[in-house]
Amino acid sequence: MTTPLDRIRNFAIIAHIDHGKSTLSDRLIQETGGLTAREMKEQVLDSMEIERERGITIKAQTVRLDYRADDGHTYVLNLMDTPGHVDFAYEVSRSLAACEGSILVVDASQGVEAQTLANVYQAIEHNHEIVPVLNKIDLPAAEPGQVRNQIEEVIGIDASDAVECSAKTGVGIHDVLEAIVTRLPAPKGDAAAPLKALLVDAWYDAYLGVVVLVRVFDGYLNVGQQVRMMETNAVYKVDRLGVFRPKQTEVDSLGPGEIGFLTAQIKDVADAAVGATITDERRPTATSFPGFKAVQPVVFCGLFPVDAADFEDLRAAVGRLRLNDASFTYEMETSAALGFGFRCGFLGLLHLEIVQERLTREFNLDLIATAPSVIYRITLTNGDLVELHNPADMPDPVRIESIAEPWIKATIFTPDDYLGAVIKLCQDRRGEQRELSYVGTRAMVVYDLPLNEVVFDFYDRLKSISKGYASFDYQIEDYRTGDLVKMQILVNSEPVDALSMLVHRNRAEARGRSMVEKMKELIPPHLFVIPIQAALGGKIIARETVRALRKDVTAKCYGGDATRKRKLLDKQKEGKKKMRQFGKVEIPQEAFIAALKMDED
Repeated sequence: MTTPLDRIRNFAIIAHIDHGKSTLSDRLIQETGGLTAREMKEQVLDSMEIERERGITIKAQTVRLDYRADDGHTYVLNLMDTPGHVDFAYEVSRSLAACEGSILVVDASQGVEAQTLANVYQAIEHNHEIVPVLNKIDLPAAEPGQVRNQIEEVIGIDASDAVECSAKTGVGIHDVLEAIVTRLPAPKGDAAAPLKALLVDAWYDAYLGVVVLVRVFDGYLNVGQQVRMMETNAVYKVDRLGVFRPKQTEVDSLGPGEIGFLTAQIKDVADAAVGATITDERRPTATSFPGFKAVQPVVFCGLFPVDAADFEDLRAAVGRLRLNDASFTYEMETSAALGFGFRCGFLGLLHLEIVQERLTREFNLDLIATAPSVIYRITLTNGDLVELHNPADMPDPVRIESIAEPWIKATIFTPDDYLGAVIKLCQDRRGEQRELSYVGTRAMVVYDLPLNEVVFDFYDRLKSISKGYASFDYQIEDYRTGDLVKMQILVNSEPVDALSMLVHRNRAEARGRSMVEKMKELIPPHLFVIPIQAALGGKIIARETVRALRKDVTAKCYGGDATRKRKLLDKQKEGKKKMRQFGKVEIPQEAFIAALKMDED
């Protein structure tokens, strides 16, 4: 028996990082009896070990709760806990498409931040009803009144009846549940119409194969039913249906407005494209959903195994990871210095870090990552337009007409005390200021910045100069032509392709100098002198030298004629010269990783 539509509420919890989304989910699960006190743990929906360690949500999670409201009726609440970090914004947009309303969580001590804004605008685009919730009111620094005004000023939604709560202590959780039932709309749907369901997410389970998360809009989804994916025309038979409470609970059918999962012997997550429409094979629906925007990777880097023999293991690992993360893309590439590996695309630097850590942890792989780069568009002299993912593949400069790089619109919220340092950081990274406005004691700065400059360590620098108080959100705007050149790092006169990068001509010398200084500290001394150079084409713009290790060849000479010592030293000198000719420099893995962490100018 499926639930009547007016007793269902589908909602997402949206907020900036660390404003308490996952903790609020915990309290809602506990309050409605979804799990017993013994089964409860903190951030119960963050199932990945890495999510729990870092205290961030990476995958959006769904849970179905039964709540007996003050009006005496029992309601079914489908809650979606979403990530807060800008790199996982695509997870948020998918979750919002399956819901009718959003709970906007704002930290009562921190106020509105950059990602709060970005997520609210996404919710408004999906025509969501938004209920503001002021969390952490138990903190001494909490200022609910001021934050209410901020929500109204910055976001422009009415916050006079915002619910105050503390997800940590459980104060006000009942009020949040009542607000969900009374203020969020019930879903619409026609039970008699042909089946029409939206594929919200898909992941790979070692025992069940591909598990698909669906939101039913019209009609019924039943076990044993033949369903068709409208985009690919593939037909599957539904094996199991279920809901997360948060433990998997099997059901016989899902009706309009309900969210649940199905398995149907789908072999590959790629066959279950997110945003696809699922319908009945015999009685299909007339229209399909528009689908979600395809995820566009913005940062690329090469991943290579430290031991070349691990390449096949790496191939299997990236394939498995791709099954669970549709936003991660990869293709094979080779490098003279590093051998065989993969050129991988990510949604941002945190995404890159998480994927790299998961490969290391879950698959026991030792990896080297090359310098992260963005996609450049190169116009050749013959009029062709090519996309460049890897600086090592750059065409001959003679054939290049112009190089365009992606620019972003960055929104930064910062307390007034750090505004000067934030503006200087943006100017140093070739930023162009769009606007500067104040909300209480906090400044909102909007800058146009080249993605190339942001991709390295902009976020880390921003956090360190603002003592962690500034928040940052960005979206890609357009491509602009710039004076970009390819900088190579030569070690012992050999180019290291993993360290080549495209830089703006004005910043090439500073970047080159900092790279060679860093490499000098990181490459251990060999038995011969090692020059480290940064070059633009044939022009050397910076150089450092690693001094040779010196073996004391005269140790066995004591007293006697000085010419004996001279003879031994000359012999050593000849040997070193020969070694210099044929000597191979071993660059340790730490040197690659540390050299790619950018200059702290």
